Amino acid sequence: MELTLAGTESTGTAMSVFLLVIGVIVGVGYIFHNVVVKGKRCNSKTKLHGKTVIVTGSNTGIGIETAIDLAKRGARVILACRSQHRAEAALAEVKRLGKSNEVVFMQLDLGSLKSVRSFAETFLKTEPRLDLLINNAGIYVQGRTADGLGMMFGVNHIGPFLLTNLLLERLKECGPSRVVNVASVAHNTGTIDFDSLNTHKALGLGDSFVASMKIYSDSKLCNVLFTHELAKRLQGTQVTCYCLHPGNIKSELGRHTSSFLKTIMKPITAFFFKNPFQGAQTTLHCALQEGIEHLSGRYFSNCTVRKVYAKARDDAVAKKLWEVSERLSGLS
Repeated sequence: MELTLAGTESTGTAMSVFLLVIGVIVGVGYIFHNVVVKGKRCNSKTKLHGKTVIVTGSNTGIGIETAIDLAKRGARVILACRSQHRAEAALAEVKRLGKSNEVVFMQLDLGSLKSVRSFAETFLKTEPRLDLLINNAGIYVQGRTADGLGMMFGVNHIGPFLLTNLLLERLKECGPSRVVNVASVAHNTGTIDFDSLNTHKALGLGDSFVASMKIYSDSKLCNVLFTHELAKRLQGTQVTCYCLHPGNIKSELGRHTSSFLKTIMKPITAFFFKNPFQGAQTTLHCALQEGIEHLSGRYFSNCTVRKVYAKARDDAVAKKLWEVSERLSGLS
């Protein structure tokens, strides 16, 4: 009888310990997801009545969430998107959720320099103001653009570079104004090799996931260096610029990856990744937060300015990248 009672007590103790461990794991997981993963929210109360903003890639993901928030604040929002069909659906959603009729779709394909120039020309003819340019659109797929540039290099860097420069005078006229470039923490693993910058493949890596990530990281480092150099060139004007990591987002950025990889990533993204609303918060912080003008050219994450590695603030590399980008985009 004593042995039976002892066994029962032992089993009960083991069960209690097991439940305690499970409780601790669940508690830590809940805190991690709701504090670390979700991150901070933009707390700016800034209103944008009478202001005009452009958000590229605003038909989905953090782009559409950004557009909705800006529409709620009273801005005239230009949805600059490649797909007219998808943009029309987004247009209706931004108008409805943003409670605004001041939302317009204008077609823009960042993979075509002709399209970028056409967009800028049309915008400058039809819109008298530009107060905020958000270069949000990005792509994660290998290939070549219409102009023969590497797809990720062209869409993620050269297209936004050209667009920003074509609209810069209007931004200056309407100052104080801002340029916000959505980069990524992936820039930390990027490199700038001017001898192979425009290749559509990572040398020696073929079409592997590693190769794609390498090219993507390089393009994001371009975003950070572009912002660094742009800030220098904007000194003395009322235009400031910022770049940012939005967080790991459950978005359509990886829609071109394999079905196998998507299946593997699904449970991971469900717990460890932000949703698009949460992912838009640092973009909104850079676009709206009062008093950060002295941080022009800096990199933000989780609504907070962050230090970057020396390679991401190298003056000589940033200047040369600008000059190369001018040549490749036809600005020089």
